[in-house]
Amino acid sequence: MSVVKILCCLLLTFHLSEEKKIKGHRAVDAEQRVVLKEKKPYVISSVFKMFSEGEDNCILDPLQLHTLTSCGFNSSNPLIIITHGWSVDGMMESWVPRMATALKANLIDVNVVITDWLSLAHQHYPKAAHATRTIGKDIAHLLQSLQAHYQYPVKKVHLIGYSLGAHISGFAGSYLEGSEKIGRITGLDPAGPLFEGMSPTDRLSPDDAEFVDAIHTFTQERLGLSVGIKQAVAHYDFYPNGGDFQPGCDLHNIYEHVTQYGILGLDQTVKCAHERSVHLFIDSVLNKDKQSRAYRCTDKSAFNKGVCLDCRKNRCNTLGYDIKRVRSGNSKRLYLNTRPRMPYKLFHYQFRIQFVNQTEEMEPTLTISLTGTKEESEDLPITITEKILGNKTYTFLITLDRDLGDLMFLNLQWERSDVWKNVWYKMQSIFVWGSQQSNPQLTVGRISIKAGETQERTSFCAMNDDGQHMEELADKVFVRCKEDKPRHRRRKQH
Repeated sequence: MSVVKILCCLLLTFHLSEEKKIKGHRAVDAEQRVVLKEKKPYVISSVFKMFSEGEDNCILDPLQLHTLTSCGFNSSNPLIIITHGWSVDGMMESWVPRMATALKANLIDVNVVITDWLSLAHQHYPKAAHATRTIGKDIAHLLQSLQAHYQYPVKKVHLIGYSLGAHISGFAGSYLEGSEKIGRITGLDPAGPLFEGMSPTDRLSPDDAEFVDAIHTFTQERLGLSVGIKQAVAHYDFYPNGGDFQPGCDLHNIYEHVTQYGILGLDQTVKCAHERSVHLFIDSVLNKDKQSRAYRCTDKSAFNKGVCLDCRKNRCNTLGYDIKRVRSGNSKRLYLNTRPRMPYKLFHYQFRIQFVNQTEEMEPTLTISLTGTKEESEDLPITITEKILGNKTYTFLITLDRDLGDLMFLNLQWERSDVWKNVWYKMQSIFVWGSQQSNPQLTVGRISIKAGETQERTSFCAMNDDGQHMEELADKVFVRCKEDKPRHRRRKQH
C-alpha cells in the first residue's frame, strides 16, 4: 500500500506541475496575443486614389495619414468614394474617371476618391463576390481613420458603388464602428448572383447608411439568374424602363457599338443595360436642367398603364445625385421611362379616355397628337388590347422627349385593330350598295391628360358642337374644356 500511495502522490504532483506550466503558457500566449494585436497593422487589400482632374491620381494610405494632406484632402468638404465592380479584363473601366470628372467639375468643393480593388475583382465571379466583405472593411477602416485623426464626420460621406461595388459600399457601412452612420450610399445596379434573396446583413440594405438609394437597370432573368439584383435594397429603389432591360441595348445595336468601340463593342453590347445605371447617375450630375423624375408604383405593368404619376406624400422623387432624401420604414419602388441615350429625361403623361354607350364590340387603335404652348408632339399610336363594350374608361402612359408646355389641343383618330374588318368597311364605302351601311362610330366621353412633371391635369372637350361622336379614320380636334366654376366653388367650400 505504501508503494501505491507513493505512486499516487508522484502522479498528483506531476499533474499539478504540468497544469501550472499549461496555465503559464496560456498566460504568456494571451499576453503575446495582446501585444501582437497592438502591433499588427491593418492589411489593406484596396488602393485608394484621390482624384484630381487633369493630374495623376494621388494614392492615399490610411496607415500613413500624411498622404491625405499631400493628396489635397480637404476635411471641410464632403467625401465621395466610387467603387467599381467585377472586372473581366483586370482594367479600370472608362466610366470610373468619367464619373469622377463629372462630380469634381460640377460639385467643385468635394473630395473624390476611387477604390481600386482590381487585384481581387479580376478573379472568377464567386471569388470576387466573396472578396466584397474584405473591400468593405478597407473602406470602413479608411473612414474610421478619418474619424479618429481628422474628426471627420462620416455623415459627410457618400459611397457610390456599381454592381459588386454596391454591396461593398453596403458592407463598409455595416462594418463601420460607432453609432454614427455613413451619410449616403448609392447602389448602381447592385449585383444579383449570390446576393439575390440574401438577408440584409449579406448585401446592400437600408440599414447601411442614413440614406440609401439604388438604380436597377438589368434584372432580366437568364437561366434563373439576373445580372442586377431584382429585390429592393434601399430606401428608394429606381427601376428605369421597368428595370429589366434598357432601350438602345438590344443586340441589333451591336454594329453601332463595334463602330464606336471596335472589338470591345461586343463587350459594350453585353454590359450595356447593366452599366446604364452608371450613365443615368452621371447624366443627373451633368444635366441639372434635365433631371429625370420617377414615380412610386407597385410594378412595371401598373406604371405602363399610367396610373402612378402621383407626387403626393413623397410618391415621386428625382433619380440620381439630386434625389430628395426622405427616409421611411419600407423600401419605395419608383418607375420611369428614359431615352436610349444621354440626356435620358422623358416627360410622362397620363392619358385617360372614356367611351360612352358603346354597342358594338371592338378593339380600336387610337392615334393622338398633342399641341402645347411650347411645342407639338408627333403622332402617338395607342392600342387598346381589350374589347370595348358599354361604358369604359382607359388609362395609358405617354412619354415624350420634350416639354410641350401647357396643353392646348388634342387631335384624335381611331381605326379598328382587326385588319380584315378594316378592309371590309373600306370596300363597303367604295360600292354604292355599301353606302347605305352606317359607318362604325365611337362616342367619346371625358378625355383628360395629367403631366407627371408638373402634376397639372387638363380636360379636353370637342372643338365643334357636333358632340363627341367619332367616325373611323376621321380626325377630331379637342380643346381645353371651360372650367366648371360652380363645381370648382363647391369643391372649395367642401
